[in-house]
Amino acid sequence: MTEEQPPVAVVTGASRGAGRGIAAALRTAGWRVYVTGRTVTDPGDGAIPVRVDHRDDDAVGALFERVANECGRLDLLVNNAAAIHDDLTNPKPFWEKPLALADVLDVGLRSAYVASWFAAPLMVEQGRGLIAFTSSPGSVCYMHGPAYGAQKAGVDKLAADMAVDFDGSGVCTVSIWMGILLTEKLRRAFDGHPEALAKTAEHAETPEFTGRVIDALYSDPALTGLSGQTLIGAELATRYGIADQDGRQPPSHRDVLGAPRTPSSVVVR
Repeated sequence: MTEEQPPVAVVTGASRGAGRGIAAALRTAGWRVYVTGRTVTDPGDGAIPVRVDHRDDDAVGALFERVANECGRLDLLVNNAAAIHDDLTNPKPFWEKPLALADVLDVGLRSAYVASWFAAPLMVEQGRGLIAFTSSPGSVCYMHGPAYGAQKAGVDKLAADMAVDFDGSGVCTVSIWMGILLTEKLRRAFDGHPEALAKTAEHAETPEFTGRVIDALYSDPALTGLSGQTLIGAELATRYGIADQDGRQPPSHRDVLGAPRTPSSVVVR
């Protein structure tokens, strides 16, 4: 891309947290970034806010139609939108927590499929693109209950199976496990306890970290060989020589929480 034609990205669920940080990092790297959320007003960092309820397929379709009309292309989709309930980390069994926790299977799993469905024709037409899903080790270990785990396992599988359909098109898919994120919400939880926050930060990542990893991944000449895989963001950062904002190298939690599943190579049409 030239300076007059920056690469174009859509980051869903970017009004706060991981999505906001990913979008900010992409903007810093020179991307034109559209960000979605139900309450997006001023995302900062020069991103283009689009209010989208990812339960509404027509609204999602209108988003990608706008991107096509304004840019004529789409290079990157980051599927990050997810309905996260306030009781997510409640240690009770799933039947004693609100049924609304299952909403993550709608906005989180189904919504990622829908956004990818609308993005795919734009990418296939231009012969290149990357669809990245934000995920976590909760796809293979017990983390926050079965709804959350099913959503994370589901997006890992979307990346694996979409790669089969995209084979030969120039479009790649990956799912990226993020670590503990130093979001605004997490920092607020440590208000008045700076030492505890500092200790947690030793094992955590800023939201911008994943955005920098995705930017490097998109430019990797070996990207096609990674398509369909679930990758650990901290390990990708080591591969690309990326440190977090404070110069620290966030750790991989593979040994503690488990490794990504390797999909079977069998294809049944």
